[in-house]
Amino acid sequence: MKWDPPVEEFTTPNPVTATENLSVDELRALMLETGVRHLPVVRAGKVVGLVSDRDVRVAQGLSEEHKFQVCAADIMATDPVAVSSATPLDQVAYTMSDRKIGSVMVNEANGEFLGIFTVTDALNALIEISRAHRQGG
Repeated sequence: MKWDPPVEEFTTPNPVTATENLSVDELRALMLETGVRHLPVVRAGKVVGLVSDRDVRVAQGLSEEHKFQVCAADIMATDPVAVSSATPLDQVAYTMSDRKIGSVMVNEANGEFLGIFTVTDALNALIEISRAHRQGG
């Protein structure tokens, strides 16, 4: 395995997504049900934001009356970091580390949303590359 693969090789394609109108409780249930910590928020097939488990936990601390009034559009990051699928893995990992973020959106060369690359994906990439190197591949 080469040492400088593109991020696409370790990207989670077709990730679980949310819509802007999901409530805080619906977001939390979706995250728990699917085992994810980052939900791209999509509108008409385009990513318009990102909700993290931290965003949801903060919103869950609101009173029931106020929490009922909050939806994904209110708590999402509206400009999630996005990279091209051909971006070298180390550059993406550096960007995530430098910005202290847990995920980036990955887009095809034509701008279409491909998937999400998370810290867990980065760790899996490190494991795979290290094992391949140790085995001489």
